[in-house]
Amino acid sequence: MAEPALFGAVLGLGVFLLIRALFPARPGLAARLGALDAARGAGEAGPRARLLATEEKLSAFRRRLGERLARIYAARGWELRSIRADLALLGRSVEGFLATKALLAASGLLFAPLLAGWLALLGWGVTPQVPLWTALLAAAVFFFLPDLQVRRDAAARRRDFRHAVGAFLDLVAMNLAGGRGVPEALMMAVSVGDDGNWAMARIREALDNARIVGITPWQALGRLGDEIDVDELRDLSAALGLVADDGAKVRASLSARAATLRRRELAEIEGQAGERSQSMLVAQLLLCAGFLVFLSFPAAMKMLGV
Repeated sequence: MAEPALFGAVLGLGVFLLIRALFPARPGLAARLGALDAARGAGEAGPRARLLATEEKLSAFRRRLGERLARIYAARGWELRSIRADLALLGRSVEGFLATKALLAASGLLFAPLLAGWLALLGWGVTPQVPLWTALLAAAVFFFLPDLQVRRDAAARRRDFRHAVGAFLDLVAMNLAGGRGVPEALMMAVSVGDDGNWAMARIREALDNARIVGITPWQALGRLGDEIDVDELRDLSAALGLVADDGAKVRASLSARAATLRRRELAEIEGQAGERSQSMLVAQLLLCAGFLVFLSFPAAMKMLGV
């Protein structure tokens, strides 16, 4: 009786999820207010968002699936702010990310018939609960794998971006010392970076689009910081907005911020080096322990008379 009840529960859950996906619930008040705010800000950030968007090469099926899932998430008010910032930093779309999660979870469910068939070929009398729960566990693990990968890749790129921001601040301070104004110094500093530096390219795009949208360069830097979740750009935008009329204060502030970024980066590098040194020490101790066991094993066996 337990097996039919379990299969019936799983089937009912699948039918329920299918119905909810095909006929989503009406959006609540929070979702409607979020849609109104997004529509209100589309007039300001629309050209910039279109110019900064980097489309992935997605198949038609993945694009349709991702758009459908994105609409379901938006109807329920699931914003995924941190994931959206990581995807914006990596140049990937939310639709492709959601489609990848769904397809990986669906592929994890294939473990049930494969494992059941393999166990049947081996002649093991195993109940259907083992393949079923194994498939559900694999689907759950596969569903969260893209999140881990995106967070890991975004953390690495965010470190590189902070390094580029430190160099950018030094260049801006040097241009300000040459007598240029803040907007001109920002544009001249970002034009020094080569095209192969993706971080400088993102900053250059933000500054170029600021003139199209009609905002100040430091506001564009602040929006870029909010988009990719880099606190250094938000702080820089706030500082430039406060002291943009005083070049000397701007130079002192930028130089101090660049020095702080370099000290922080040096501290992170030293911390990573210390962690790796400790891991190497543990590996060497384990290797020595294994070698001592290898040397003492024959003598111990001989003493024990085995």
